[in-house]
Amino acid sequence: MPSIPPARRNALLALALLTLVWGYNWIVMKQVLAYAGPFDFIAWRACCAALVLFAIVLARREPLRPPPLLPTALIGVLQIGLFAILIQSALVGGGAGRTALLTYTMPFWVAVLARFSLGERMRSWQWACIALAAIGLVLVIEPWRGLGGLGSSLMAMAAGLCWAISVVASKRLFARASVSPLSLTAWQMLFGAIPLVIVALLVPERPIDWSPAFIAALAYNAVLASGIAWLLWTQIVQRLPASIAGMTSLAVPLCGVLLAWLLLGEQPDRYEGIGMLLVALALLGITRPARA
Repeated sequence: MPSIPPARRNALLALALLTLVWGYNWIVMKQVLAYAGPFDFIAWRACCAALVLFAIVLARREPLRPPPLLPTALIGVLQIGLFAILIQSALVGGGAGRTALLTYTMPFWVAVLARFSLGERMRSWQWACIALAAIGLVLVIEPWRGLGGLGSSLMAMAAGLCWAISVVASKRLFARASVSPLSLTAWQMLFGAIPLVIVALLVPERPIDWSPAFIAALAYNAVLASGIAWLLWTQIVQRLPASIAGMTSLAVPLCGVLLAWLLLGEQPDRYEGIGMLLVALALLGITRPARA
């Protein structure tokens, strides 16, 4: 059996932790809307996460000098700002949490963009895994049941495309410059927070209920889901090919469905169960070490 290189193994371990954090965050995001408007929440989340990340930069005594500004700002606006705005708009406008799963068309966008932009070649068995995951994702989404409106669906897919472009931009930045994943994550969070704050100021929403439950949800998002998790994701993108990093992110919605089943009693139906199994098989195939 071929061994897994240490960098790849560490990236997969980071993915496992990231999957738990982001998977559970779908439940947190569903519950926090009882205490605040969605745009106020994501603005507070991004600002607090930026503070957390820069505190880690100072604690590790890394230089505060930003990475190349233009690509870093592009990654931040796409991956943090526009991504969050589109997701929240899709959820609010569609009125169905299932629409958010369309965000995870991101890996398929990445596979295409990485082929033409980064020159990443994929073997036939890897394309077969992508096709298997696509079938599984369709079964999980169950589009024949309705997706909450065309506009909502298009915004969710646009969020996935924004995420995919930022993944490719991150890979290009790592290839062309010596960039610390922590520095890139902190600065992209800061750049991404700017459009979120602007939207929160322009869109009228109800006052925030600063209850212990809201503060706990904000802390979870600022420290884990938006701070540490995005740092882990940046490290995954740095260490894995872009197409593989994108595919492995499909573990997140699977974890979210399972946690919703265990904690909220939202039991998957037959199609969802089969789809989750197909995606899990595709993930096992796409992450296995290649033979020499």
